[in-house]
Amino acid sequence: MSTKEIVKNVNIKNKKASFEYEFLEKYEAGIVLKGTEIKAIRMSKASISEAYCLFDNEELWIKNMNISSYDKGSFYNHDPLSARKLLLRKAELKKLFMHSKEKGLTIIALRLFTNERGYAKIEIALAKGKKLYDKRESIKSKDNEREMQRIRI
Repeated sequence: MSTKEIVKNVNIKNKKASFEYEFLEKYEAGIVLKGTEIKAIRMSKASISEAYCLFDNEELWIKNMNISSYDKGSFYNHDPLSARKLLLRKAELKKLFMHSKEKGLTIIALRLFTNERGYAKIEIALAKGKKLYDKRESIKSKDNEREMQRIRI
């Protein structure tokens, strides 16, 4: 693997999240990965659009994050939809655990990226689902912004 592939900045976003959820708090977490998983992420072969987080034995896990199989991996390849452990500080985990028990709040994945050292990180958020009228308001505000951009040009 060349050094260009390692240094390459990966930035995979969950575009549906900002439309369907209102973010209360954002966190940056590390992910426990296997060898072929990080190679597939560096090739941008991952999707977090259906991903969500949940607690199991006071540990935070992400489910439904799809990391496609690595092409050059042999029988050591990983399972694309397996649950992966997220790494956060203990205080952050306790805070998220308490808030996630509240009704209407969930933890979702916003962005999967590699930092300057080449480690895969994921940005998660404590979120509250938007109502239908909130979604309509966000569509209306986006349309107004586009219209203002057209007028300026």
